[in-house]
Amino acid sequence: MPEEKSNPEPSAPCGCTRRTFEKLGIGALAVAGVGAAAFGYEYLAPNVLYEPSPITNAGKPDQYPSGSVTTLSEAGVYLIHGPQGFYALSATCTHLGCRTAWAAALGIIACPCHGSKFNIDGIKIAGPAPRPLPWLRVWISDDGDLMVDRSVTVAEQQFLRV
Repeated sequence: MPEEKSNPEPSAPCGCTRRTFEKLGIGALAVAGVGAAAFGYEYLAPNVLYEPSPITNAGKPDQYPSGSVTTLSEAGVYLIHGPQGFYALSATCTHLGCRTAWAAALGIIACPCHGSKFNIDGIKIAGPAPRPLPWLRVWISDDGDLMVDRSVTVAEQQFLRV
């Protein structure tokens, strides 16, 4: 009697055995599980935006001559030493949030993007800006330094007399 060969692992139409197919399936599930775990960790991890402090130390008041306009570029602030005292203006245009520039030759603050112009008190004199530049809180620290807080606006004409 001819012996029949038993084939314990029949061949699939793709040419691979059942055991190989199972290994491929388990590998695919493992890759999908690792991807899901990575996205799950990303979802559960805290999403915190670290911003610099809104308070800027501008240094000693005696380094600013009377009538000067100083741009504190890192803070986005103009520190002005006028005849009544110190005050600070935001350097962000109220139109679309562009950074403005001090034009010393013209004595104005100008937005290079859309053409808004402001006088030294922050009042709009030309362009599409809907509001004047906001005045920011200025005070003297315990160490005698000028401090500017970008997050606190004050009413116009509030000067720091030193």
